[in-house]
Amino acid sequence: MKDNVSANYLSCNLVQHQRTKHIEIDIHFVRDLVATRQVLVLHVPSCDQFADIFINGLPSALFEKFRTSLSVRCPPALTAREC
Repeated sequence: MKDNVSANYLSCNLVQHQRTKHIEIDIHFVRDLVATRQVLVLHVPSCDQFADIFINGLPSALFEKFRTSLSVRCPPALTAREC
């Protein structure tokens, strides 16, 4: 799990780095919004990165926390008569 420190840095740093040259026009759009103070990019700690449930293996407790926060529920179990 990673927090968004890098995304936060890239949103306000106008220097084009070798490692970020693959980023498309999206980052320039966000940078313009940040520069004009229309958007504020805030730090989100790793323990609150809900997108991690879709892309990372998570410890059970964190998975359950994210799943509950996203209102995802397990389907009810079928009974023998419904099968």
